[in-house]
Amino acid sequence: MIKITAIRQTVYRDLIARYENPIEHACDVRVGDTWWSREGECPAGFCPEAWATLRPFAEALARGEGNFYDGWMKNPRSAMLSCNDGFRPVSFHLEVVDDERESDK
Repeated sequence: MIKITAIRQTVYRDLIARYENPIEHACDVRVGDTWWSREGECPAGFCPEAWATLRPFAEALARGEGNFYDGWMKNPRSAMLSCNDGFRPVSFHLEVVDDERESDK
């Protein structure tokens, strides 16, 4: 089981003002939101664009792999990644959770 948590969202207002066409709604993700991935599958309701970035890492963690980039993370069974929104990227923490009961919280 992979726990995915939105850790931080940065908003680059100067870049939005300079480059982005006005849009009414950009992202539903909020810091603290949590999703669960079973067997590396995309969680229901998860942003498809963010999943495109997270997917290879979630799938690898689900297969028991980890230790990405030779010791990048303190916990080798985790990863910290951001979605590809250049105006308001969200940073996600992925971690293997062994206790199935944890996902019921």
